[in-house]
Amino acid sequence: MRIVYLHQYFNTRSMVGGTRSYEMARRLVAMGHEVDIVTSRRDVGAPQSRGWLRTEEDGIHVHWLGVPYSNHMSYRRRLWAFARFAWAAGPKAASLRGDVLFATSTPLTIALPGAYAAWRNRIPLVLEIRDLWPEVPIAMGAVRGAPSIGAARWLERFAYRHAAHIVALSPGMKQGIAGTGYPPDRITVLPNGCDLELFDVDTTAGLAVRRQHAWLQHRPLVVYTGTLGAVNGIAYLAHVAARAAAIDPEVRFVTIGSGKQEDLVRTTAAELGVLDRNFFMLPSVPKRDIPAWLSAADIATSIVVHRPELWANSANKVFDAFAAGRPIAINHEGWLADLIRQTGTGLVLPPVDTAAAAAQLVDAVRDRAWLALAGAAAAGIARERFSRDELAAQLERVLRATVAAWKARPAPAARAVRESSSA
Repeated sequence: MRIVYLHQYFNTRSMVGGTRSYEMARRLVAMGHEVDIVTSRRDVGAPQSRGWLRTEEDGIHVHWLGVPYSNHMSYRRRLWAFARFAWAAGPKAASLRGDVLFATSTPLTIALPGAYAAWRNRIPLVLEIRDLWPEVPIAMGAVRGAPSIGAARWLERFAYRHAAHIVALSPGMKQGIAGTGYPPDRITVLPNGCDLELFDVDTTAGLAVRRQHAWLQHRPLVVYTGTLGAVNGIAYLAHVAARAAAIDPEVRFVTIGSGKQEDLVRTTAAELGVLDRNFFMLPSVPKRDIPAWLSAADIATSIVVHRPELWANSANKVFDAFAAGRPIAINHEGWLADLIRQTGTGLVLPPVDTAAAAAQLVDAVRDRAWLALAGAAAAGIARERFSRDELAAQLERVLRATVAAWKARPAPAARAVRESSSA
């Protein structure tokens, strides 16, 4: 197949951020398919590109357009970035030869160029939903007021109406999409996956990380790797660290990342008296450097603010922890909480009671037997249930089946006769 793959925030392993599209695309190429990625270059402060730049990334044809974007930007500026990319990506995607158009959110505005290019080339659109939209931005207050909410709901209906098939990243997302009236049998759940070979690092990698930081060395380590944004609410972790300091001041908490709430988290930690004592903040690193940090960690974390609308998430951080064979601690309910409890792969922390969360974490990092069992369970489900290779094979089957069903449709004239006869 020739696959045109739309993703505004495509990253390779040498870049900061999630690499789901890269990992899926390179596996599709390895299966013998031709893949064109249409994406953006997002360096804030860099001059905006007036045209497209093409590169080859492990056999993937990647088409880049300069559209600066950052979590630090205001919501209005981010909306402008969404709109600018959508406006340019439609004609670009339409100019590429393809058998199927695969568009992945966020943002859901990706459906606009996806639907346009699919219509122009008379090919099916397969839409991947990574977050329930607009439920999440509405819950976070980013979309407010009747006109804005109405426009967001219109975009949601438009996206689903034009999708021949939908890929959802969690069972909760599938339920939310089906709740809009979209046929459940045309929704496939493909969660985030585990890149087993990337995270299969020697223990010396983690030991090297520990030796590089005098404040870490042999001490227990709880790590967070990811965005410090409003959705994540990482100030929660600073409060947990403050509570933990009173129980066991040797336990170290580390955040690796950046985002709009970075200053808030830093200020909170300083006010609590834990910044650079037992709570440390490091800048973002490329994805290829995350395995060494998880090798050094005793427990990894995935944190969100206390909103039920966020419980359906399929955070990369959770699956990276599984791939690294590390216990994971989250602070929300939902399908991931159920999975962790059922498989013994980590902890579900209380979302508000930071004292109780701290007690759980301190007990866990000091229990070497539990860490070994939970880590082994994490590695087991990474191999058996969330291998990226298997998830990519499932995606390929979805794309093939969608293309086959699309080609098997009756001709337009025959459809019109059938529809008029059934009216």
